[in-house]
Amino acid sequence: MAATTFEMDGSVMEGGGQILRVSAALSCIQGASIKINKIRAGRSTPGLRPQHLSGLELVRDMCDGNLEGATVGSCEITLTPGKIKGGNLIADTQTAGSVGLLMQVSLPCALFAQGPSELCLKGGTNAEMAPQIDYTMKVFKPIMERFGVHFDCDLRMRGYYPKGGGEVVVKVTPVKELSPINITERGNITKIYGRAFVAGVLPFKLAKDMSTAAVRTIRKEIKDLYINIQSLQEKDKACGNGNGIIIVAESSTGCIFAGSSLGKKGVYADKVGIEAAEMLLRNIRHNGCVDEFLQDQLILFMALANGTSRMRTGPITLHTRTAIHVAEQLTNAKFVTHKAEDEQANNDTYIIECQGVGATNSSL
Repeated sequence: MAATTFEMDGSVMEGGGQILRVSAALSCIQGASIKINKIRAGRSTPGLRPQHLSGLELVRDMCDGNLEGATVGSCEITLTPGKIKGGNLIADTQTAGSVGLLMQVSLPCALFAQGPSELCLKGGTNAEMAPQIDYTMKVFKPIMERFGVHFDCDLRMRGYYPKGGGEVVVKVTPVKELSPINITERGNITKIYGRAFVAGVLPFKLAKDMSTAAVRTIRKEIKDLYINIQSLQEKDKACGNGNGIIIVAESSTGCIFAGSSLGKKGVYADKVGIEAAEMLLRNIRHNGCVDEFLQDQLILFMALANGTSRMRTGPITLHTRTAIHVAEQLTNAKFVTHKAEDEQANNDTYIIECQGVGATNSSL
């Protein structure tokens, strides 16, 4: 099936798992082979980690493809995709590797499958250095609907570092094509809510402390909104011990932002709450329409959409610049970024514009 073979240097720019995820998904959707070398070359443990491997294996299985060089520690892989078929698939990192990142590589492929997909993803649901599953459900999912994308995300079990053991079932309906997005009107913040949780043997007081500290921090800057952060003790649906918090803000135009943090051994709970609150405030201050974590996750979909997409952001992250680099290398999409110059903009407000390639699902 694959006539073209793309080559991608896995060490450029952000130089991590993101290059693998975006490259593998675009290779799969376009039916073109890809060879990725120097994978995570600059990291302290170079090459594929278990979570990267399970993501690549999942994509291979989704498209009846062929994957060479796929072992833990490998610095070079070749993926030769077939047709994306849909159906029921399981991916298990067998660690606390992030299910959110497994979803990042598999969801785009499932959208261009011949039929509906049901993906059972196992690993860490609330892990460091990755979107918490709550973020995926509360921020990413509603914004994806603007592309015409609909998926269900059933959180069966939460899993924490170091054991993992979490499980999420994602049901995806394929699309004929993706609509372009225009997320440029910020509006006013109208709602702030969230959840502070403890799981396993950790005392409920930690959840209360995280929540109280977060509310206190936000209040210093946003005085006139009711802030509803629930404190929760997770009993049945959690594997292992963990604590954390996610706070979401919504604007009058439907923009959604979040700040989150996870507890670590020896870190006071109020510090965890303050960190999440400060992250949220930082992402509200720049007057963009997406936060720093959504920015890069939308790039691949903008590249594939049928028409011109625009998104108003804060400072453009290295992850976003990397996603743009990979998308421009592997598709004919063209991105332009410039400072926003309207009266609401400040020094940190940018516009990312993309002429998408209008990828179509030939089987629908």
